[in-house]
Amino acid sequence: MLIVGVGGTQREGSSTELALRAVLDATQRAGAEVQLFAGQWLELPLYYPGRTERCDRAIALVDALRRADGIVIGSPGYHGGISGLVKNALDYAEDLSGDPRPYFEGRAVGCIATGGGFQGAHATLTGLRSVAHALRGWPTPLGIAINTREPAFNPDRSCIDPALTAQLEMMAAQLIEFAAMRCERQ
Repeated sequence: MLIVGVGGTQREGSSTELALRAVLDATQRAGAEVQLFAGQWLELPLYYPGRTERCDRAIALVDALRRADGIVIGSPGYHGGISGLVKNALDYAEDLSGDPRPYFEGRAVGCIATGGGFQGAHATLTGLRSVAHALRGWPTPLGIAINTREPAFNPDRSCIDPALTAQLEMMAAQLIEFAAMRCERQ
């Protein structure tokens, strides 16, 4: 079982990336293989419809999404929406449109949004869930909005909020449970 994480910022160790890593770590403890595309991995050329040449990072991202049994997406809230960096990466999912399992068809998609206040984080979370739906994914019942005005992670990158830790672990469990059900049916 492969769970793929996509998101964060260009700043290594951003709150968004740390939240993604926490979910992926929990899925890995449950037996899943994981792959994360964050930071420099998201520095992709602007997606251009119809253009077929791809850089190595875009090829790796699309290949991982193609093989994924579950996906977790994280974005900081930029002016009430998904960051351009994350949205551009998700636009490369268009390369999956002609696949036997197009886009995110039949896969659970966990959505995490961070923001300097809950209003922006919730608006971004709603946007992420809409993109997951548009890509034919199944957003997990739990979506997570993190207010970064309150410290959520220690300098050692561990989560300091027990309630947030429980949410991140619950999202991981939902991704694993849904992916396992899909695998059993196939």
